[in-house]
Amino acid sequence: MTNCKGLEIRFEEQNPQKWRVPLTEEAFEAFISRGNQTAVKVFGDGSLFGPLLFGRFFDPSDAFPLWDFESEILLSNLRSSGQKSVDWFHTESDYVLKAELPGFGKNSIQVCIENGRILEISGQWKQPRESKPVDWRSVQWWEYGYVRRLELPEGAGWKKIEANLINDICLEIKIPKDNLGLDGSGDVI
Repeated sequence: MTNCKGLEIRFEEQNPQKWRVPLTEEAFEAFISRGNQTAVKVFGDGSLFGPLLFGRFFDPSDAFPLWDFESEILLSNLRSSGQKSVDWFHTESDYVLKAELPGFGKNSIQVCIENGRILEISGQWKQPRESKPVDWRSVQWWEYGYVRRLELPEGAGWKKIEANLINDICLEIKIPKDNLGLDGSGDVI
């Protein structure tokens, strides 16, 4: 039996405090070399949140134009090794993103739309130990959580986005294609 839970979509303005510390290749190598199994699962090969998902290093906190690329091409190395845990495509009516979530932090998953242009998926897997409360997203965020920021495609109906968590494992996001300029039958007005 499939268990499908709808996630709340938050709409935000750009916040300069979030993701202000960029994840560099050197910082990532030092972090992942510590051997923390949770970090390896969250940021490892094939994970939506891994900085090496697209075949070369790319900071997940920077917005990536995902829908400008075909998943078959961009993820060909992962598909051939059986490590695919993310996919995206579009239908006549929607842009679709499907991704396996890391086992840690899935209960804190947040889906936000920033300024109607950026889709942000994030979650926290570890609490900061500081005595003063700190927003984990404003410091070395990879120590506490994960993020993937994606540019929305041209013509995305961002106000009607849907996000679901399926069986507590798979995130599915549907972004309707904006049909402005079309009448109800799909014909150009």
